[in-house]
Amino acid sequence: MNPFNYIFTGGGASALILAYRMIHDPFFNDKSILMIESSEKNTNDRTWCFWEKGKGEWDDILEKSWDKVSFKSNVYSENLSTAPYSYKMIRSSRLYRTVLDQLRERKNITILNDQVIDIKQDKLGATVHTLNGTYQTEKVINSIPFDQHYKLQQKFPLLQQHFLGWFIETKEACFDDSQPTLMDFTVAQKDHTRFMYILPESPNRALLEYTLFSKTLLTNEEYETEIKNYLAKKGITNYTITEKEQGVIPMTAYQFWKHNSEHLINIGTAGGWSKASTGYTFMNITKRTRDLTEFLKTEKSFKKFHKTKKFWFYDLLLLDVLSKYNHFGAQIFGLLFKRNSIQQIFKFLDEETNFREDIKIMIGMPPLKFMRALIKRLF
Repeated sequence: MNPFNYIFTGGGASALILAYRMIHDPFFNDKSILMIESSEKNTNDRTWCFWEKGKGEWDDILEKSWDKVSFKSNVYSENLSTAPYSYKMIRSSRLYRTVLDQLRERKNITILNDQVIDIKQDKLGATVHTLNGTYQTEKVINSIPFDQHYKLQQKFPLLQQHFLGWFIETKEACFDDSQPTLMDFTVAQKDHTRFMYILPESPNRALLEYTLFSKTLLTNEEYETEIKNYLAKKGITNYTITEKEQGVIPMTAYQFWKHNSEHLINIGTAGGWSKASTGYTFMNITKRTRDLTEFLKTEKSFKKFHKTKKFWFYDLLLLDVLSKYNHFGAQIFGLLFKRNSIQQIFKFLDEETNFREDIKIMIGMPPLKFMRALIKRLF
């Protein structure tokens, strides 16, 4: 078999969006591309949210968009206008369908449903072994988390953003669908960082996710009990659960990019593309796939793709603090929202602030705990 120019191992959001960018760039018109994914991508297995100014490239497949949000904690609670940003929501099935339909129209792309077993690299490229075949390539773009070293190492703390959510429908109008609740920290913290995340699609339909930033997961029964209790306190007792959603996102400043090689790059969660301090992923994917598309044209070693920014260090300090004082998360985020505009927070989390703006945000944080974390990292 003639080798492919590129093989995608894994066909999740990061792989699909990168492939989508490649098929819309004439440089890749004569490149042979194979995407290997173990499952059919046709279900709503993910809900992605992100903030963005004005009209964006994915607006045609949005499920919902809001121009204000709510934040709640014992430190600070407020309904906040996000202008000029909008907070946007996408369901995964619409993204999968939109991108896959376009990929299948291209003669230079092959989509294969199979399970990747391993990847062997050599001087010229790599060989991908699946349950049913063997394929050679010049470059591997991998989004399967084969390497679990980040869970075993001690240098960088590891928290999990883990959640279970219910899409519910009510007979009565129970939700203000003009604004989502980004974080409701008024739920019992139980020595962890816990909050409710609410995305109201209409007055009688919403997604409620019970979410934690912590080291250990809960049983499904524990998540669901907390959702039931939350709804009961809001006086919502007559409802139907139409869908459930569950996920775990690693929150770590672990240097995933060090596992990239000349012919293989890790992307998505496997590449550390989730924002370490928050778990937000979708906008990071859109930005990094743009950069990677341009980088692929250089045909340089994938070892040269990553560039460490100051925001990586900021994320590391926050995770150092939350790892040691996990019960302190509600106060940290409460002070963040109390002392900064939502627009400035979005800009900071988008990694677009200058150093003066960074300092203004950081001096609003509890100084002693962050200073200890800083000194420990520096010395």
